[in-house]
Amino acid sequence: MVKKVTLCSAALLFAGALALAAQTEKAASRTWSGTVTDSICGAKNAGPAGAACTRECVSKKGAKLALYDASSKKVYLLEPQGKVTGHEGHNITIEGTLDKDNNTIHVTSLSMSKANGM
Repeated sequence: MVKKVTLCSAALLFAGALALAAQTEKAASRTWSGTVTDSICGAKNAGPAGAACTRECVSKKGAKLALYDASSKKVYLLEPQGKVTGHEGHNITIEGTLDKDNNTIHVTSLSMSKANGM
């Protein structure tokens, strides 16, 4: 009986440690820089010239605002959308956490990049 209790306790501790490690990895905050675009056109709309098209894709076609990172050539969805609305076509730096399962950055802060003259 003591062996079973010890074995069950060890298994629970191991499972808890794995869950904590996975949560810590997922919640690691970092920064990204790029241009606000949309999830339909991605890199094609990344820049001031594509800002109007980005707004149209979001309002009329159901696209989501996204960040195009030119250094990695990746497009990340952004949440919450309200934090980046109004920055279509802008170069920004954001801090947040990446949900790798759906390639979404959960934005905690946003600042304009120097490339915008700020």
